[in-house]
Parts: sequence; C-alpha cells; structure tokens
Amino acid sequence: MDATELGAWLRLQLTPGIGSVHGCRLLKAFGLPTAVFRQNLSALRSVVSERLAQAVLEVPPDLEPSLRTLMQWLDAGDGQHRLVTLGDPAYPASLLNIDDPPLMLYVQGSDAAWQALEQAPCMAIVGSRNPTPQGTDNARAFARNLAQAGLSIVSGMALGVDAAAHRGALEIQESALATIAVVGTGLDRVYPAQHSKLAHAIAARGLLISEYPLGSAPLAAHFPRRNRLISGLARATLVVEAALQSGSLITAQQALEQGKDVFAIPGSIHSTQARGCHALIKQGAQLVDCAQDILDAPGFQTIQKSPPIPASSGEAALDTDANATDADAALLDALGFDPGSLEVLQSRTGWDTARLQAQLMALELRGQVGRLPGGLFQRKDGNQSLLI
Repeated sequence: MDATELGAWLRLQLTPGIGSVHGCRLLKAFGLPTAVFRQNLSALRSVVSERLAQAVLEVPPDLEPSLRTLMQWLDAGDGQHRLVTLGDPAYPASLLNIDDPPLMLYVQGSDAAWQALEQAPCMAIVGSRNPTPQGTDNARAFARNLAQAGLSIVSGMALGVDAAAHRGALEIQESALATIAVVGTGLDRVYPAQHSKLAHAIAARGLLISEYPLGSAPLAAHFPRRNRLISGLARATLVVEAALQSGSLITAQQALEQGKDVFAIPGSIHSTQARGCHALIKQGAQLVDCAQDILDAPGFQTIQKSPPIPASSGEAALDTDANATDADAALLDALGFDPGSLEVLQSRTGWDTARLQAQLMALELRGQVGRLPGGLFQRKDGNQSLLI
C-alpha cells in the first residue's frame, strides 16, 4: 500500500464522528477511502448526516504527523508491525462477520503467527481485574490446557484474569500462535505499564492487535468497545470470574450477539466475583469445571491434538491433604472454599490470634491459601485434576 492510499485510510479513521459503522457505510457506497474523499457534499449526505459529511470533507489537523508516525512504526517493526485495512484480503474473516468491523487493525507479531490466525481455532478467556487466588489459578490452568489442545487464547491483557490466561497459553511452547491480546490503546503503548514484559512475550509468541491509532491513550471508552473484537476473533468465550457489572459480561453479551457460545466457571455463592458467572449460567451459558468440558462441546471436538497437561509442579506436590500437617488440615477444613475472615476462622477453630495468623502465614507461603482484600482469606485448591 502506497503512502497516498495509506493516508486515505488513516484520514477516514481520524475523521471525527465517523468510526467503524459510518466508515463502513461510506466504503460500501463509494469504494476505497480515496474514492470517498473525491465525493461532494451532496453525495456524502446521501450516506451520512450533514454534520458527518462536512467532517469528511475537512482534513483532520493531525493527519500529517499521524501518517509520519505510522510510516515510522511500520518501518521500525522489522517485519513485526503491520497495518491491515478492511479492504485487505488478509483481514481476519472472523471479524468481517461482526456488526462493525474496524476500519483498520494495527498488528504486532511474527509472520508465522499472523498466517496462523486464518486457520487457528481461538478461545476467548476473560474475567475480573481483581480475581480471587483461585480465579487466577483457574484462568491460567484453563488457558494452558486449551492451548495444549490446539486452541489460541484471546484476551485483553488487562490485570487479573486476562494476564493469567495469556501466561497460561504462553506455557505451551510448540504453538505458533499461543495467544492474542486485543488492547485498548495504540500499539506503541503498553497498558497497564507493568505488563511490558508480558506484551513482549505475546508479540514473540502470538499477536498484539488494536483498532486504535498509534498514540491512543487508555481511555475508559476504548475497553468495552474492544471487547467485541475479543469475542469476534474467538469461537467461544469463557468467563472465569466476573462481578455483576463488569466488562467481562459485556464481552459475553457480544459473543452471544455474534452467535458464539459462552462458558462460565461457577464459584462460591458468597463471592461477588462469582455472581457474574452465576448470572450467565442462569441465562444459558454452559457451566464448566474443567477444560475438557469445552473440548467436548460442539465445534471443538475435532481440534484436540493432545491431552491436557497437569500443572507443571505436579499434582502430588500441590495436594493439600497429602502435604498438610494436622494443624494445616484442620485450618483448611475450617476455611472451606469460601472466603473467610480471621474472626470467622477463630470462631470455627477456637485458636488464639497468634496461632491462627502463624498457621495462615505458613499456608500462604506454601500457596495453599490466598489473601483477599478486606482482610479475607481463601483456600487455593492445588488439585489440578479439577481443571483438566
């Protein structure tokens, strides 16, 4: 694509108020962006409102510097940076089928990963930015086992469940397209900043994708909108943990609107992070408690290429009953699988505060108990057979 054509695509994207919906209408009516910008006001008004038609006729003031930045980014990518427009034959077919496909996709990753996207069966895994310890473990284990079975994991590189899912998928070394991160900023930024190493790992073993121009900040409105791409790229969506009002439920709803299956992992009835999953299950989402439930679902049965793998540290090493002392076992039994406070545990065990805190610390150090906000503790079941 030459600079003139690239500049026309970028101008269409940068035109205020156009967006993907109106942009698609203009492209359908007139052809490529270069043809759109040759139209007069009357012709444009036959497709969009007068306000938008006037906007199309005005050159965005940031077009020239934005085009220079884009050209530099493409040149500096050493083959890892690409721009895919809606008119490109390489545009992902899965996104052509959603209601408002992006006009442009900014992509970072290897040629092998990009070529694999056309054939790769993808699974979206989303959930809370503040998951319970068990939720983090579940996201990582499900992603690892689904990736081992041949699925590419799609998520949003957010804190919590998203990051755990990406990391679980990256544990499978043989995959050309281990995971895809659909982000809500320009690809020249990493958000959140602490995921810089994760972003580099994804770019090396998968793809980073954004519909937002380079330099775009992490605006709140970007993230709910990018969720349609997460569900759009995937055959189905798995919700690990979610509150009743969360972006994960937006992704699940968009998946349903796109005719995709939604799976949800149940949790404690006392956990706010499980209520979104329970609501989805009540509305018809498929309850799953192991990765095999997904692999056995229609549309996934033919892709499994190898059995799910156990946790890298081995089931025996994580078996709380096998490794716990009598005191550990008593405290784990008192805690159960619902979050509990120090006061609740004291009432159940009859132990004094010093003994209880010491025992909880020992269990935390062994990874058998996690500490939650609000002074709560939750058991982390290490028996990975529940997940595979």
